[in-house]
Amino acid sequence: MPRERYNSMKDFIFRTVPESRSNLRSRMGGWLVELQNLRYKKCMGWLILIGLAGFVGLMQTGISVQQPFLQLKTIQSHLANYVRSGSENSEITNSQLSKSKSTPELPYDDTKLPTKNGEKNHPRIAVCLVGGARKFELTGPSLLEYVLNMYNNTDVFLYAPFDKDSHKFNFLKNANSLAAIRIFSPQKIDVTSVHTEALTSNGSPNGLQGLLQYFNLVEGCLTMIKFYQIRYKVKYDWIVRTRVDGYWNGPLPPPQSYSNERYIVPHGSQFGGLNDRLGIGNMETSEAALSRMSLISLLHSSGYRRQNSETAFKHQLDVKGVKYKFTAFPFCIVSERKYDWPPARWGVPVASLSTRGHLNGIKCRPCMPASKGTEAIDIIQDLVRNWSWTLAPQGLELCDAHNVWEEKWEDIFDKAVEPNLAAARKTIKNQTLSSCINDFEAMKRKTAYWDAPSSKTICKKAYGQSQ
Repeated sequence: MPRERYNSMKDFIFRTVPESRSNLRSRMGGWLVELQNLRYKKCMGWLILIGLAGFVGLMQTGISVQQPFLQLKTIQSHLANYVRSGSENSEITNSQLSKSKSTPELPYDDTKLPTKNGEKNHPRIAVCLVGGARKFELTGPSLLEYVLNMYNNTDVFLYAPFDKDSHKFNFLKNANSLAAIRIFSPQKIDVTSVHTEALTSNGSPNGLQGLLQYFNLVEGCLTMIKFYQIRYKVKYDWIVRTRVDGYWNGPLPPPQSYSNERYIVPHGSQFGGLNDRLGIGNMETSEAALSRMSLISLLHSSGYRRQNSETAFKHQLDVKGVKYKFTAFPFCIVSERKYDWPPARWGVPVASLSTRGHLNGIKCRPCMPASKGTEAIDIIQDLVRNWSWTLAPQGLELCDAHNVWEEKWEDIFDKAVEPNLAAARKTIKNQTLSSCINDFEAMKRKTAYWDAPSSKTICKKAYGQSQ
């Protein structure tokens, strides 16, 4: 309304209505208040009706308000197809993840995310666990104590093959925060000429196929983390990639020691490249480090040939322009493989699990030590520096690993480790079919993303029963 018409109308009202201006103003103010109240009531009524309709819709689609994180079937189908056969066509790219419109809009429950004790600004860590559960009764409890539950804001991602030992993973129900679990039946990967020319199976116990399957696990876990970040709108400051067969005798170094400029790897066990049994970095450096399958073609086109796992790892960081640094870590890889004793210059040392300190991922087993102290250190020092040598602690104890594990290895383990770790081993070993199923169900309820066979299928596999 033009200003002139508004003023003339106002003057007309005050000239013609036989009341004082103050009385009229008060009456007009009251009408406006009543009108506002009426609009407010109508608005609230509509909001209540919309809320009720939404609640009924959720109930009809099966979404529980008590359990807002459902199994994400659409995401599962993407991940199930991801790098299943080693085909580059099956890779889920960042653009595909960000453009995905098929992911259902589920209610968001911040209590399921890894913020604990009010530490909203604590660095957010994703721990990527890969590998089979062969001796998880020995390694799992130590991983839980010294890695998974060591620091606040730590989410666990498990990417593992399904086999008769998978039931042992239910010990992860004790983790503070489970983000994503994928236990799957691996499919044979098609070996191409690029694979056979760029890689070598030397040192791989299961040949080139085994090496590719390992690469597939590592990159699959990375993809699961990226998908989780997009789906739940979180961003991880650090990604810790380690193996489920790692036994820890001390805590993971604190996040304050990590680097945004360099990817962190353990000392030693380089085998001509870099120790690839553990790594820590931000998302950018971790993407270069963990893209083991998709970077094979880049290594090949860059002229690299016959690379083992460690040299391929080093060169993929090089071609991506990622620098690295060495850090000491208190863990070893539990192995049942046999190695010559004493190890020659190019041989592989095997530490006793009774050793304390920074073993930096060398092979280990429970044993009665064949060599200790200065003698054991001298054996390590005689190894080829950029091959199987490692930075070992002064209290190093070495095993004679030329044969199978000792008959009393369980007793040896229980005496060598902390009492709580020995008790946990017995708990995992002595679980029943029903307790196994119950523990998996409890684990499933606290996991945001779950893609695995049923609890019964996993547990019955261990007891020699079919579904």
